[in-house]
Amino acid sequence: MTNFSEITPDILAYSKLCESAGLINPELYGKYEVKRGLRDISGQGVLAGLTDISEIRSYTIVDHDMVPCDGELYYRGINIKDIVGGFIHDDRFGFDEVAYLLLFGSLPDQKALSDFSERLCRYRTLPTSFVRDIIMKAPSPDMMNTLARSVLTLYAYDDRADDITLPNVLRQCLQLISLVPILSVYGYQAYSHYHDGNSLFIHVPQQDLSVAENILYLLRPDCQYTSLEAKILDLSLILHMEHGGGNNSTFTNHVVTSSGTDTYSAMAASLGSLKGPRHGGANIKVVRMFEDMKKVVKDWTNEDEIVSYLTALLNKEAFDHAGLIYGMGHAVYSLSDPRANILKAFVERLSKEKGREDEFQLYSAVARLAPEVIGKERRIYKGVSANVDFYSGFVYSMLDLPTELYTPMFASARMVGWSAHRIEELVNNGKIIRPAYKAVQKHQNYVPLKSRK
Repeated sequence: MTNFSEITPDILAYSKLCESAGLINPELYGKYEVKRGLRDISGQGVLAGLTDISEIRSYTIVDHDMVPCDGELYYRGINIKDIVGGFIHDDRFGFDEVAYLLLFGSLPDQKALSDFSERLCRYRTLPTSFVRDIIMKAPSPDMMNTLARSVLTLYAYDDRADDITLPNVLRQCLQLISLVPILSVYGYQAYSHYHDGNSLFIHVPQQDLSVAENILYLLRPDCQYTSLEAKILDLSLILHMEHGGGNNSTFTNHVVTSSGTDTYSAMAASLGSLKGPRHGGANIKVVRMFEDMKKVVKDWTNEDEIVSYLTALLNKEAFDHAGLIYGMGHAVYSLSDPRANILKAFVERLSKEKGREDEFQLYSAVARLAPEVIGKERRIYKGVSANVDFYSGFVYSMLDLPTELYTPMFASARMVGWSAHRIEELVNNGKIIRPAYKAVQKHQNYVPLKSRK
């Protein structure tokens, strides 16, 4: 019997045929004015829809020209800086409040927030034997695959799985917002036990804890965490919660939702998109890049050494030889990513608590020097700056989160944004999303089988 994952010689030969048949002359994209990646040369996305959920600002109009400016992010019209400042000032967790804002369009009062938090708490319960029968029996080395499978399997436990009326979809979304963090942690613990031989422990979510507190409570053997650890994880989740309709995973959700499919399928599709290293896996690359940098750069305070390493990265002479400085640059932001700016101050506080201030200074130096190096080595059409992934990986590292959970943490946050966009797509009852592709093949005559050579 053939090995399930074996690449046989005939498959290799077939793949060559696919490569030959699939390659398109890159000059044709210019000829037909096709915006590859649905973006123009400056990185601006092609307008594909309207949304009232969030807004990203990275340019301002001066004399009819688009001029780069410091990035801003708005949730339902409120600047993310003000949102974060509100719950930080009150020294409380903000996940539930911001989720309410994104889903329902306005900030809740105390009673509405309490009722909403209670509803999310009640949904933090998996179906009977789900952990044993679904998560434990087929652990996967990739937590995003585990998460997608778990979400799809929940379909079988839902008596109204295919009902896409608004109340039912909202119920499903709230359940997934509550359950995805739990599914992520349990999926990792199952894999860690069966594949790495680590002790297996399954803690039950606590109803009186926030989302961030529950993640740390479930993940750690002793269930212990500090207030700062939980607060900065809460902040990180909020900053990753939503980012407009044009990012790959959210656009995927709009596309799949427009077909009329069920909630579980739509969310699994978004999870598949987020898994990609060009999207949700970017912070893992940042952490691994810094691990390599710390070995190569002997003096972390020597800027010449740092610049030399960054230059080697761009010249494909260091780390993974991809020619990239991970965590620098963004498809939309140019001068600054507001999420990175907000996170940085709290990263510094956590680095002091963890005794990793030297690493924070190295991160800060790279954030300052990398744009200069990139500007010198590359032809760029817009500014470049540190993005949120630049710091989030360092945060997760200081929180002792395994790298396998970095992208699932992103998914745990973005499930709120996906839910808001799925609901928006359904409420507006738009057409099925079907962009055009220009056919560029040459016509040829059909040759009967017996005449082919």
